[in-house]
Amino acid sequence: RICPFELAWVDTPDSVGNHHRYAECSNKGICNRGSGECECFPGYEGKGCQRTSCPNDCSGHGRCKYIEDMPFGQVQADYQNAVTGIDSFLPQDPHTFPYYGWDSYKTRGCECDPEYGDVDCSKRLCQHGNDVMDQRDDLLDPHQYQVQKLNFLADQSYLENYQNRDRTFALTFKSKLNETFTTLPINFYSDTGGTGGTDGLHEFVLDIENALERLPNRVIDNVEVHAGVDATNHIHVNITFVGDNVQGPQNLLTVRSYLCGDGCSPKLVGLELELETQTITELTPADFNSYECGRRGKCDYTTGQCQCFAGYTGLSCSTIACLV
Repeated sequence: RICPFELAWVDTPDSVGNHHRYAECSNKGICNRGSGECECFPGYEGKGCQRTSCPNDCSGHGRCKYIEDMPFGQVQADYQNAVTGIDSFLPQDPHTFPYYGWDSYKTRGCECDPEYGDVDCSKRLCQHGNDVMDQRDDLLDPHQYQVQKLNFLADQSYLENYQNRDRTFALTFKSKLNETFTTLPINFYSDTGGTGGTDGLHEFVLDIENALERLPNRVIDNVEVHAGVDATNHIHVNITFVGDNVQGPQNLLTVRSYLCGDGCSPKLVGLELELETQTITELTPADFNSYECGRRGKCDYTTGQCQCFAGYTGLSCSTIACLV
């Protein structure tokens, strides 16, 4: 009996250089002539041994995906900037690299669940933090925290008729451990104070700040929010990450500005915004670093907890316990 033929993983080029021709069991298995099925070598599987196996089946903490189906970014803003060159926060599906190589739909890898990493998703990730012993270039300069800037431009006709009252949106934050947290609904800014929008803007700022700091597990332990409105109805929001748990570069926030009705969590009314005018960018990069266990400890990959070196403590070993 003959076994299935698929594109060969390895073979010998012919006289004109053609390679990866069709071969029985893809040259990565032995044909069982009695059953007509391939007995694949370790690391290969499927009809005719046509695809690779994922290491350790992703250890039960990830999904085995073809390389062309694996997203290359962390958050939606990464995809938007790479595809369109605009840092818009319009809803985006994960994008992948266009791939048309001979091993398309053959080579696979693990996409790990939150808190897990490595090629087989077998390691629990540890908290990231600032290396407290990393010397800054000029100690006289003030600390520089990461600032992310959100721009909203409300639809003019809607703004004139309804002032965007009772409109809600949410913010999603993705941590260094690939955990995703979404805030409770945030009321959009409206000039309810009657004094040029000062009262309404102040409430808007407090709503954003409180929503981010109330995310579970103190994933964002402290932020500072400032906002302003210009003559063209542009609302600018600057979010500064100043907490110990969010020092160093962070993933850009994702803005959930669309309608999400019954059955959604959180339930959002959505915003009426001008198309392709809302953006999210990194206004100021942080001069803090962000390392696993702050480079002052060793990660226990079975528990996901840092084992700090002597003299250091904290979730990410970023606190000096004593000086000798």
